[in-house]
Amino acid sequence: MSLAPPAPGLKPVTRWLVLLVAAIGFLFDTYELLMFPVIGAQALSELLKVPPTDDQVRLWAGRMLWIAALAGGVFGLLGGFLIDRLGRKTVMVGSILVYSLSPVAAAYSTELWQLVLFRSTTFIGVCVELIAAVTWLAELFQDKRQREIAIGWTLACASLGGILVTEVFNEIVGYVREHPEGVSWLPLPTVAAWRYTLLTGLVPGALILLLMPFVPESRVWKAKKDAGTLKRPRLGELFSPELRRTTVVTTLLSACGYAAAFGALQLTPLQMAPGLPSLDPVKKEYGPAVRAAEKKLEAAATPEEKQAAGKELAAARKPISNAVEEKRGNLQRWQELGGLTGRILFAILLLYVASRVLIRIFLLPGVVLFPVAYLVLYQGDYTVFAIAIFFCGLLTVAQFSYVSEYLPKVFPVHLRGTGSGFATNVGGRMLGTMAATLNTEILAPMFTNVEGNPARVAQAAAIIGGAVYAVALVLSFLLPPALAEENEAPKA
Repeated sequence: MSLAPPAPGLKPVTRWLVLLVAAIGFLFDTYELLMFPVIGAQALSELLKVPPTDDQVRLWAGRMLWIAALAGGVFGLLGGFLIDRLGRKTVMVGSILVYSLSPVAAAYSTELWQLVLFRSTTFIGVCVELIAAVTWLAELFQDKRQREIAIGWTLACASLGGILVTEVFNEIVGYVREHPEGVSWLPLPTVAAWRYTLLTGLVPGALILLLMPFVPESRVWKAKKDAGTLKRPRLGELFSPELRRTTVVTTLLSACGYAAAFGALQLTPLQMAPGLPSLDPVKKEYGPAVRAAEKKLEAAATPEEKQAAGKELAAARKPISNAVEEKRGNLQRWQELGGLTGRILFAILLLYVASRVLIRIFLLPGVVLFPVAYLVLYQGDYTVFAIAIFFCGLLTVAQFSYVSEYLPKVFPVHLRGTGSGFATNVGGRMLGTMAATLNTEILAPMFTNVEGNPARVAQAAAIIGGAVYAVALVLSFLLPPALAEENEAPKA
């Protein structure tokens, strides 16, 4: 799709470099963000020294999703302020470096607190980069149609990150299975697929550093800064009579989208995969060997006997663990393909459908789909459930694209980073992501009549998903129109 007419002051090569930088940034935002749902159970199981289905893994999976998101929300809010003070491009570069180096440090974790810390710093970088990049794009492309195409299609690349991290993890799992000795020249505390997957997080930093010198700062922000007319961003201004409704509604809408993602979708591969009925034949075949190995470990008296029994138990669990990991990767693939389709569908519909009607197209089906998927389809045929997850991903990720594109239009230039940062980070990252803990620590344990942690988490996901979609649908009728202020900049 053509991006003509060209943005004033941007040469064609520069214009495409801007789009490339944004696309890479969005792609690896999601790559880093969705790494934990893929590797989380394996990493927590190793660091906690318990099986992947243990209660401690369930509890810490929910806690880590929320702790990291809370850190991202707090520092992301600060990042929004810095975006308005220091510039869009400057903060974008710094945030990408943070989320590129943090996973490398996390790969060398030997204790749980280290993984929690570096997942949190990864999340901080992602939270800040998303706001900086969307604001940067919105101000570089001044023509309305061109801006919508640029933001819509570069945001579509975000879902490629989810697909990419899933495929990378699956390839690494296969490699480690065939080469249990690991990579000799890459020393790690243990040879584990989750550690190698974390190391791949270094890639975006290298790519972006090569390209950033060739792209400009936002001309709108820079012109106001140079002229001395750029107002100082103040958090309190978001709650002035003119912006109060905008701030509250967009914050709550963002919270609903993240609640659906963290309270249901991200927990699907992470927590629900081990309880899928399609895994019952594997459990039935290898379950007796696991139980026998567990009894042998309990009966072991000497350290040597315990060590030998422990190895035997790990070997007995391996076939079941491999089958679960395969399902995890497959579910994540379905989910991310749905997300990609949602991003593309949003980018197309954005050009033809009124803004407040567009969001309802994605909200209405979700009110029904989430309860049906997690209450009914989870217990049935795997392919049907996977297709339902595809559509859940489509609807939820399309919402993310909508909010990202909408926010810069409803806040003035000097508050675009601060306002967008508040809605996304306070609403989405701090409030919305609490749904993960709400699911795993409050709602799921209440379903005592349901057997197994995975099924309980699925029941809670149905309640959370249906409820937040219904709330978001109501909020869509309260969304304010875009501001009349245009992206004005001096002529070249």
